[in-house]
Amino acid sequence: MKKILLVLTSTDTMGDTDEKTGYNVAEAAHPWKVFKDAGYFVDFASIKGGQPPQDDVDESDPIQKDFTSDEATRAGLYNTAKVDVIDADQYDALYLVGGHGTMWDFPDNKGLQKLVASVYDDGGVVGAVCHGPAGLLNVELANGFRMVEGREVAAFTNDEERAAGKDSVIPFFLADRLEAEGATHVSADVFEEKVIVDDRLVTGQNPVSAAGVAKEMVKILTEVVREEKAEEQHDAEALRARHDAETDTSGQE
Repeated sequence: MKKILLVLTSTDTMGDTDEKTGYNVAEAAHPWKVFKDAGYFVDFASIKGGQPPQDDVDESDPIQKDFTSDEATRAGLYNTAKVDVIDADQYDALYLVGGHGTMWDFPDNKGLQKLVASVYDDGGVVGAVCHGPAGLLNVELANGFRMVEGREVAAFTNDEERAAGKDSVIPFFLADRLEAEGATHVSADVFEEKVIVDDRLVTGQNPVSAAGVAKEMVKILTEVVREEKAEEQHDAEALRARHDAETDTSGQE
């Protein structure tokens, strides 16, 4: 069965403030629908495991309502697996859901870093949106390079943090940290959609970019499957040709 893992924050408060946070429901719900519609089974994990905190649900958004009322999804979110115990081999892709909470518990989590690297190194697709790319920081791949080094990426911008009034609360500006690790941060205007595809890494700027990230991930996954099938067919035809050649040789003796 084709499977995609959604990773969520376990942080429910912004730093030393009393301001509540969690994963952004829209950034989970819209990709969830894209993945489900494409025939993928969706699992959930979080930094600490258990039930992750969530931001408010937009009741005017039918996709968010479907996501939060779906029985299988509710069961999966009730007791998520801890990222440290996830078997990366089970998943074709990994998607890092945003929300301000990720700024505190994504960047320095060794289990998440290992999971992201494992999925990518095994040929899988990694996606992240808004503050989700915080989970790409400090990730080192098998080739010794950092995950974002030399890549174009999108993420919540400095101007968007200021517009949201969170610039004095967050521990760092995500776009700046990504560039400090060697990435080229590419952005659209404040709160406009922006999706960047760089090989098998897909990133998005903000909540309205979430569905676009998921769609690009599915495109890559579909192409990977096509390539695998073409390679299998090529190998089968080569084997058949060798068998036919050996049969002809045997018949001439």
